[in-house]
Amino acid sequence: MAEAKKLFIKTYGCQMNVYDSERMAEAMGGEGYVQTDKPDDADMILLNTCHIREKAAEKIYSELGRYRGFKEANPDLKIGVAGCVAQAEGAEIMHRQPMVDLVVGPQTYHRLPDLMAKVDKGEKALDTDFPEEDKFEALKSRPKAQRGPTAFLTVQEGCDKFCAFCVVPYTRGAEVSRPVDRILTEARDLVERGVREITLLGQNVNAYHGAGPNGDWTLAQLIWALNDVDGLERIRFTTSHPNDMQDDLIEAHRTCDKLMPYLHLPVQSGSDHILKRMNRSHTAESYIRVIERIRAARPDLLLSGDFIVGFPEESDADFEATMDLVREVRYGQAYSFKYSTRPGTPAAERALVDPGVANERLQRLQGLLSEQQYEIQNSMVGREVSVLFEKTGRIQGQMIGKSEYLHAVHAPVENVVRGDIRKVRITHSEKNSLGGVLTEG
Repeated sequence: MAEAKKLFIKTYGCQMNVYDSERMAEAMGGEGYVQTDKPDDADMILLNTCHIREKAAEKIYSELGRYRGFKEANPDLKIGVAGCVAQAEGAEIMHRQPMVDLVVGPQTYHRLPDLMAKVDKGEKALDTDFPEEDKFEALKSRPKAQRGPTAFLTVQEGCDKFCAFCVVPYTRGAEVSRPVDRILTEARDLVERGVREITLLGQNVNAYHGAGPNGDWTLAQLIWALNDVDGLERIRFTTSHPNDMQDDLIEAHRTCDKLMPYLHLPVQSGSDHILKRMNRSHTAESYIRVIERIRAARPDLLLSGDFIVGFPEESDADFEATMDLVREVRYGQAYSFKYSTRPGTPAAERALVDPGVANERLQRLQGLLSEQQYEIQNSMVGREVSVLFEKTGRIQGQMIGKSEYLHAVHAPVENVVRGDIRKVRITHSEKNSLGGVLTEG
């Protein structure tokens, strides 16, 4: 039997890229590749890229430069670039880094085996199309490995919102929702392979409108169908848009036992002026009203958000409006960034806020968000939570998992294995985690 070839995948960015990397590994597994965590030991290196962060393309070119020595030492090494930078840069990647053999966009990675066949013949392979065929269906027959207790499941891709700062509509395309039956089939398959918690993914996941029995289904209908999957114990979803928080989805937070009390709902700014310039299509007031409705349905819900500071034209008053919104809403977790230009987006043509001012605003915002995070973590001390244990901790006899609120929780355990869900009483709060003890044998 021929020795298996080794595949090294480095994943950048969002959870959807994590999901895509898993599917690419499955596609290449059918071609005789096994994954390795050592790039210098690989027969193929694949970078699955993200275009959201500042200077994303330049960082990928820099990373490729670090692999040049591997290619020189092993001319048979294949190097590929996938994901959103691949979609945006296309053939320019091969022009700037001739050692790259393959460039594939996020909508065509199911064609990897065919592209690799070209590469094996000594040809360059480039595919950044937006094909009509369903990439998920094309990959469903690939060999699948046993999984850990949690998994991502993409249900919706692309975006029709066209926020002024965002490249996603250009790299992922228009909003497309997968059919209900295919999602349920994949979910059952994940459960059979050991998964107990599934996070549904989409650029605008709560805009889901996949084909189901008797017409298109909403995300809430899909969640209720997943609620009936035996062996699936927890359901989450991300990322949502405030304008798509429909009544039935809010009601699902009230009544669906398996839907966890955690919601990531980005607002980006608390200033209506900046929100309009961002083309966000909601106001600070409408966002707050949505939060009030969700918390009325699920009072213990932990809220997470996204914020951009220093967006073009942001004044001191605009920034203070963001701080006021944060104080009113209170976040258990949040991601905040200083605006950086994305070539090709509408905001790229606008004058930037002074970098020093933007940095000072970001530090102030992050200080407030961290304060809220720690206050909410501290409020968990003394409470009993349900923890899905995922891995061993740094201390012998300790395991780490996630609570229903997505807090990382560690506890000393006996007779507990990965995938167990156990009750834990929280005894103390640390910087980014909680500690506790089991309350049941």
